Amino acid sequence: MSDQTMTKSPSRLRRALDSDLYYAFRTSPVAMISAFVSILLILAAVFAPMVATTNPFDPSSLNLMNGFTPPMTDNAFTGDSFIMGTDDQGRDVFSTILYGMRISLFVGVAAVLFALVLGVILGLLAGYAGGWTDTIIMRAADVQLTFPSILVAMLVFGIAKGITPVEYRDQMAIWVLILAIGLSDWVQFARVVRGATLVEKSKDYVAAARLIGRPPLAIMLRHILPNVLSPVLVIATISLALAIIAEATLSFLGVGAPPTQPSLGTLIRIGQQFLFSGEWWILFFPACTLLALALSVNLMGDWLRDALNPRLK
Repeated sequence: MSDQTMTKSPSRLRRALDSDLYYAFRTSPVAMISAFVSILLILAAVFAPMVATTNPFDPSSLNLMNGFTPPMTDNAFTGDSFIMGTDDQGRDVFSTILYGMRISLFVGVAAVLFALVLGVILGLLAGYAGGWTDTIIMRAADVQLTFPSILVAMLVFGIAKGITPVEYRDQMAIWVLILAIGLSDWVQFARVVRGATLVEKSKDYVAAARLIGRPPLAIMLRHILPNVLSPVLVIATISLALAIIAEATLSFLGVGAPPTQPSLGTLIRIGQQFLFSGEWWILFFPACTLLALALSVNLMGDWLRDALNPRLK
């Protein structure tokens, strides 16, 4: 069995390396650079406890005497130097970015997964069942599309936070943020899956499954769903960049991540308070990190969409 596995593994790897998708990737400088930046930032966030010099959210590790230290400059009182400087509380900006990026990525990925699952389920139901089910789901989607996504997220966040007990608001803030962004982003998944389901359910393999008595749920999950996932994965990649920006926007407005768990958006909100007093680095480095992360992920999504589009081949 092990010999068979070892003979199969190289062939699978060879097929992957010879695929059109890999060829399109290695011939696209934008895709390669975007993938490198995305992976680098994600790994830096995942391994933040090992990369960061200190835990910036541990009060015992802070020294207020290091406050407002410029980048690559020795502090006048302690003699300490920091590659990206420190903020008003003496926290290393480089460390705060790594830890803040973890929260931004967690919220973005979780919100996209929530929106994907909800949108795929509703899209499958609308496309396969039709009738009143399709009408209700699609009219709800149309109504939501009339409002900006960030406004929907703020509304959901405000309602959810309002019904959460005061003593649990800080602990639940991240999960409420995920719920708010996810509920504001499910529509595009549902519309794409519904359209693909309408096409797939008229094909012969679905008719054959019905003929042998397969239940509708099994037909949707085992037969139709695998054939509608390609555009969903592309949308998910692009939506990840939008979810990260949405989280940063909400946190910048003060209705997102709590101060005890600051994300990149929270760091930008803190930094803009000191921009005009000369401490530009407190805002500049978190903003550049957010821009690099969102842009690289978005460019990867754009490339994946073009690479999987048969009309461009």
